[in-house]
Amino acid sequence: MKTSNKNLAPICLFTFNRLDETIKTVEALKKNHLALYSELYIFSDGPKNDIQKTKINEVRNYLHTIDGFKNVTIIESTINIGLANSIINGVSKVIKTHSRVIVIEDDLVTSSNFLDFMNQAIDFYKNDKNVISISGFTLPLPGLKSCNQDYYFGVRASSWGWGTWQDRWEDVDWEMKNYDKFIQQKPLRRKFREGGSDMVRMLNNQNKGKIDSWAIRFCFHQFNKGMFTVFPSKSKIYSIGFSKDATHTKSVSRFDTKLDDSDQRQFLFKLYENPDKQLLKEFRSFFSIQKRLLDKVKSIFS
Repeated sequence: MKTSNKNLAPICLFTFNRLDETIKTVEALKKNHLALYSELYIFSDGPKNDIQKTKINEVRNYLHTIDGFKNVTIIESTINIGLANSIINGVSKVIKTHSRVIVIEDDLVTSSNFLDFMNQAIDFYKNDKNVISISGFTLPLPGLKSCNQDYYFGVRASSWGWGTWQDRWEDVDWEMKNYDKFIQQKPLRRKFREGGSDMVRMLNNQNKGKIDSWAIRFCFHQFNKGMFTVFPSKSKIYSIGFSKDATHTKSVSRFDTKLDDSDQRQFLFKLYENPDKQLLKEFRSFFSIQKRLLDKVKSIFS
C-alpha cells in the first residue's frame, strides 16, 4: 500500500519540561520521509512550580525554532493540566478538524518510516470498526521473529506513538460510567487481564483518583467495545523516557525493543481477523507480576 502525500494525518506532539528528550524526539520525527508533508501540532503543558517553569521555558524556546514540517502550530498552556487532560483535550481539538490523528509524546524516538506505517494503516482501517487504534510501537515478542506480516492485532492499545479516528475517539467514555458494574463481575475482570495483569489494578487506581491516566480509560473503552489495536511487526518507536525527570515512567527494561532501521516504505494489511493466540500470550506475559518484579529489582541495582 503506497502512502499519498495528500490527506496525511496531523501529528500531535505533547511536551512538558524535558529539553534533551524533546530535541531527540523532534529530530527523529523530522527524519521521517513524510515529515515535510505533515502538519505538526505541539501542545506544551504548563508548570507546577517555578523550577518546572524554567525548564518549560527552555523547551518552549526550542519549540519555536522547529521547522521541517508542512506547518507547525504551538499551543502553550499557562497552567499545568496534566498529561491525561492535555492529550484528551489536544487530540479532541485537532481530530475535529482532520478526522484522524497521530500522537507522540516528548520521549519517543521514531524510525524514518513511522509516518509511512501509521498513515497507511490509518487509511486502510478507517472503515474497519473492529480496530480502535494503530500503534507505532511493539514489544519484542519472540513470535515476531518468524512473523511474515507487517502487522498483528492486539487487545491492549499502546500509548507510545499511536493513531486513531474521530468517530472512535469521540465515542470513548472518559468517565467510565460502567465501572461499578464491571468491577463486580469476576469473569469480566479476568477477561480484561488478557491485556496484562496490571490492567484491573490501574483501572481501580484511576477510579479512586490515585492516578490520572487517559490510556487505561482508553483501554477500558476498547475492552468494552471488543475492539483491537494494529501493531507493527517491527517497532517504529523506541522510548527514551526512563530518565530521572520522567513523570509517568520509571526505569524498566522489558520494553526495550529494536527500532526498525529498514528502508521499507510500503506496508501490507488485511482487515480484522482473529488475533494470533501465541502473540496475545506473549504480549500478556510482558505485563506479568514476575516481569514487573524483575524490572523493579533491576532498577534498584542499576
